[in-house]
Amino acid sequence: MDTNTWLLIAVSVIGIATLIGFFVTKIEGYGKFTTSIFLMLIVIIFTAIFFAAGKIQLEFFSNILFAVIGYAGGLITSKKVE
Repeated sequence: MDTNTWLLIAVSVIGIATLIGFFVTKIEGYGKFTTSIFLMLIVIIFTAIFFAAGKIQLEFFSNILFAVIGYAGGLITSKKVE
């Protein structure tokens, strides 16, 4: 096996372990934050797998990461609408 295959396997294993950890530690039910964090994890894992497989460029990968960081920042600082 070459280095790219091992990299793809490593990213996949880390992603699966992250999802398992998410489901083990979360409380019951799906609220706004739980669903948002789950979707962010899925986006980051799939983007990392595509990047490790050489299917997307570094610029596209970094743009997706910045979008996820911005979305997460919006979740933290969101205000209630009255």
